[in-house]
Amino acid sequence: MQRFTAFEFGVPWVMGFFHQDWTHEGETAAEVVAQHLQGAAADCVLAVRRDARTLLDGLPSQTLEVLWTAGAQYMPSFERTSGSEWTRTVLGLCDARLSVRGDVRPLTGADTEDGGSQREAVVAEIERAEFLAAEVREALVECARHCTPDLALRVLLSCTENAPKASLSQGQYDRWEAIGAALHYGEFVVDRVRFLVSGH
Repeated sequence: MQRFTAFEFGVPWVMGFFHQDWTHEGETAAEVVAQHLQGAAADCVLAVRRDARTLLDGLPSQTLEVLWTAGAQYMPSFERTSGSEWTRTVLGLCDARLSVRGDVRPLTGADTEDGGSQREAVVAEIERAEFLAAEVREALVECARHCTPDLALRVLLSCTENAPKASLSQGQYDRWEAIGAALHYGEFVVDRVRFLVSGH
């Protein structure tokens, strides 16, 4: 079984839109997301929608704010919105994009893998990621327990990529790669943090 893409997908893909120069791509955060979704394939939009729905169903607003902020390089402030409202906005943008397509088929096979069998392994890896703030680790554990281990691992990868003092041992990276393989990830999903392995 194989996922629809070899690269990052779902909400962590959206987190990646918010880099240092994101304001050059749109006047608002919602506009930036809408533009990226406009050019995306249906399965890509479905994966974002699935993650957003899972987050909304599983986590309180404040926890969502922690995850969005840690998972993005330059996440806009939550002063005028909340974690739940922003996640709901992303969900609505996905629905709007999918509503204009007539050929949308639901995700199937590997793309519906939640990683239930990997829950304790994912929680253990989150707890070992001491370069992340305690608040972020706690939010990720909540995500693993109340959403899905698959989503928690992918958000962990985004948080790791953007953490100022992130560093991975070879053992950590190998374990993350093994979990990723169990979740049918493509070759570049975990590979994006390989550069953080000590000695690389």
